[in-house]
Amino acid sequence: MKNEFIFKRNEVLAKDVIDALIKRNFDAFYCEDIKSANEKILELISKEDVVSFGGSTTLDEIGIKNILYDKGYKIIDRDKAKSTREKQELTIKSLSCDTFLMSANAISKDGQIVNIDGLGNRVAALCFGPKKVIMVCSVNKIESDLDCAIKRARNYAAPINAKRIDSINQMNTPCILKGSCFDCKSETSICSQILITRLSRPKGRINVILVNEELGF
Repeated sequence: MKNEFIFKRNEVLAKDVIDALIKRNFDAFYCEDIKSANEKILELISKEDVVSFGGSTTLDEIGIKNILYDKGYKIIDRDKAKSTREKQELTIKSLSCDTFLMSANAISKDGQIVNIDGLGNRVAALCFGPKKVIMVCSVNKIESDLDCAIKRARNYAAPINAKRIDSINQMNTPCILKGSCFDCKSETSICSQILITRLSRPKGRINVILVNEELGF
């Protein structure tokens, strides 16, 4: 059951963060629930766009991938690959798509976005390549400042994501065993790239949708 007092507090917080994001040249939107978030995503994607995704529990939870498939969008989906080579080829191809969907690991109240990546394909698409990036983030990823956002990404999001990936591919990183970042040098570390996005350049290329629900990690 949704607590109305928490919801109202998060609504005010989200709208302050949206103002901060807009000042940093992002296009930013507030959505009160998953349904309205999916509607906003569809508004932002042209029917002619080729769409791709970064790995994201948030996108899985809101069901946007299935919606796009059902509506007949042209999609580059590395998870549909039949071999390691094909997966790599699709991952590279996704960097030239029209619209790239992803989430973030943390956002500071002043509108700076933090992402951690292993291979770097997700942060690469965020930096350059796709014509448009749509980033769907829940209010639970908002932190008071940049330092706290980085700590959240490294000590909360990364260990959980490592555990999720470990359930598919054995990784055996220290954060899986201990639950927090050890600044490891493991070959299977998912923290090879740490990106702070402080501005959208060009203006409006990166779109941020803040959802007033708890999604992802």
